[in-house]
Amino acid sequence: MTKIDQAGAYALGDRTVKRMGFGAMQLAGPGVFGPPRDRAAALAVLREAVASGVNHIDTSDFYGPHVTNQLIREALHPYPDDLVIVTKIGARRGDDASWIPAYSRQDLTQAVRENLSNLGLDVLEVVNYRCMGAIHGPAEGPIEPEITVLAELQRQGLVRHIGVSNVTPKQIAEAQKICEIVCVQNHYNLAHRADDALINELLSEGVAYVPFFPLGGFSPLQSSTLSAVADRLGTTPMQVALAWLLRRSPNILLIPGTSSLAHLRENLAAVELELPDDAVKELDGVASASGAREV
Repeated sequence: MTKIDQAGAYALGDRTVKRMGFGAMQLAGPGVFGPPRDRAAALAVLREAVASGVNHIDTSDFYGPHVTNQLIREALHPYPDDLVIVTKIGARRGDDASWIPAYSRQDLTQAVRENLSNLGLDVLEVVNYRCMGAIHGPAEGPIEPEITVLAELQRQGLVRHIGVSNVTPKQIAEAQKICEIVCVQNHYNLAHRADDALINELLSEGVAYVPFFPLGGFSPLQSSTLSAVADRLGTTPMQVALAWLLRRSPNILLIPGTSSLAHLRENLAAVELELPDDAVKELDGVASASGAREV
C-alpha cells in the first residue's frame, strides 16, 4: 500500500482508480505546445507518479501535440496492469499553438487512432469528448453527433468507455441517451464552484467527476482564507486546496499536473492532510456556488 491509498478509490467505468491521479498536460512545452524544457525530468515525473501508486493518468494527443502521449509511452510502456490512461478528443493545435475545434467524424476518428498510436495501445480505456465551448467553460449546444461517433468507435472496439468534458448538465443528459457516460471533466476548484449541484447529482448516479484546473490552472488559486488555513495547519495552500477537493465528494478524482518532481511529491502528500471541520467551513466560504472568486 502506498500513501495515496489514503485518499480512497472510485469507479471509472469497469475499473477502479485511486482518487489521486496525475494530469500530463504540463509535461509539454510552454503553452502546452512543443517539447518539454527538460525531457528527462518529464519522464522522471511520470515514473515517480506511477511508482508512488498513481494508477490514473489524464492526457490528450493534442497536448504538444503528440508530446505528452509519446512521453507517457516512453516512460511507462509496457504499462502496469492497473494503470488507466484517460485521453480526450475534440480539438487540434494550429501551427501558432492555437486551439482549434475538431468535431467532424473524420477529426474524431483520426484523433482516436492517433491517441492509440502514440500511446502504444490497442484500445483506449476512457475517451472524453472535449467540448470547446467557451474554452475553459461550457456553452450550450448539441453534442449528439460527436457522441454518436464515439459510440460507434466504442462498438468497433477502439474505445472502452466514454466521458465528456467542458459540458453543461443538459449536454450530459443528451450524451447519456446515446451511451453510458463514465466521467465528467469540468473546471472546478475551491474558488470555481459552479458545478456543486452537478457533482452531487453525478454521485447519486455513480459517475466520476474529474475537475480540471484543480489548483487554478494558468491562474493559480489565490485566497487569503486558503493561505490562512494553510499557515495554521503548517502546510501549503495547494495541498489544502487538493485536500478540500478530496473531502468535497467521494466521486471526485484528482488529476493535478506538474513537470516538477518536488511539486509532484507535494501534490501527492495532500492525501495525508486531514482538514479540521472548522477549516472546511472556512474554505467552503471562499466562493459561492456561482463561481465568484475571493481575492
